[in-house]
Amino acid sequence: MCCNVSCVHVYRNRTRTRHVRPPRISVESHHVSAVPADLHGVTVQPSSSTVSQSSAADATDNFIASQANQISQLTREVLELRQQIHSLSEQLRLTTRFSYASISTQPEVVLQFTGLSVDAFQVLVCMASKLQPINYYLGGKVVSLGVADQILMGLMKLKRNYTHVDLAMRFGISSATVKNVVLTWISVLHEMLFDGLLGAVGIPSQLKNQSSLPSSFSSFSNCRIVVDCTEVQIAVPRNSMSKQNSTWSHYKQRNTFKGLIGVAPNACITFVSKLYPGSTSDKQIVQHCGVLQQLNSGDLILADKGFVIQDIVPPGVFVNVPPFLLKSQFTPQEVMCTKRIARARIHVQRAIERIKGFQILRHIPVHFRPWASKIFQLCA
Repeated sequence: MCCNVSCVHVYRNRTRTRHVRPPRISVESHHVSAVPADLHGVTVQPSSSTVSQSSAADATDNFIASQANQISQLTREVLELRQQIHSLSEQLRLTTRFSYASISTQPEVVLQFTGLSVDAFQVLVCMASKLQPINYYLGGKVVSLGVADQILMGLMKLKRNYTHVDLAMRFGISSATVKNVVLTWISVLHEMLFDGLLGAVGIPSQLKNQSSLPSSFSSFSNCRIVVDCTEVQIAVPRNSMSKQNSTWSHYKQRNTFKGLIGVAPNACITFVSKLYPGSTSDKQIVQHCGVLQQLNSGDLILADKGFVIQDIVPPGVFVNVPPFLLKSQFTPQEVMCTKRIARARIHVQRAIERIKGFQILRHIPVHFRPWASKIFQLCA
């Protein structure tokens, strides 16, 4: 019995021991009210984490400053390189651009680009150099090109009909400068060559023609001039129906300008009219262009069948055209007359072919229409 009681007592003691909780510790009871005496006057050093953050910030600032300096230096170097490249490009353009000096030793190239021999081109440059100063069409002065190169450009436009963009690339200038040079020199060269030479000299006399009379003119020793008309295709005048109608050529079936060409018996061009609307008849052009005012009594005109002008020529001036077919066939005399006239008239046809060799006359665009007559006469 006692043993049981003691056992129960022991068991209860063990049970109580297991469930005993540790005493609670109050935070207020452990509050430090004062700094210990031995810590007064001691400097508190920053923690290692604070030092590392400060060092990292300084390193970042130094890196950014270093990169900014490098970028600034690289920017300056890039600008300097660009300036050097621009300078070298300009030097290369000046040394490699197209000019008369680059082709002056190649006569076949000069002939191809200008239609003139080297000697004739140099004479032209010498004549033009005496005309200074030149009044440019768009005003100002063209200092980037010499007189020889400006004349070369103008003749290249007439002979090869290169576009303004093409000429600008060749000569290293702008398209606006090309337009200024081309239109200026069309007027200047027209004044020099047509007004000053061809127009001023006029049609040679019979006596002068006989000094160089070809054998094909043995039957026409009194011939003063051989005439024929030619047509130049133009852009359709879309801003005016009346101009479309007046320039429409029933012979060519397109819009054209029409001009009269006259040559001496030796095939030298001696007369060039201005251009007329394509619907104008040959007779109207002859009557209006002024060629008849240069003829004298006893002169002979050789022409095609379309020139029915016997009633408008001055008194004493003769017109010889191929005979018209009035019967079923020509008589032997008419056949011989037609052949003789054809052999003589071939000279004016060849002259027209040479004029048409200037490719600008293949098609006159809208912006060149006001200068069409000058261009036609200048090419002649």
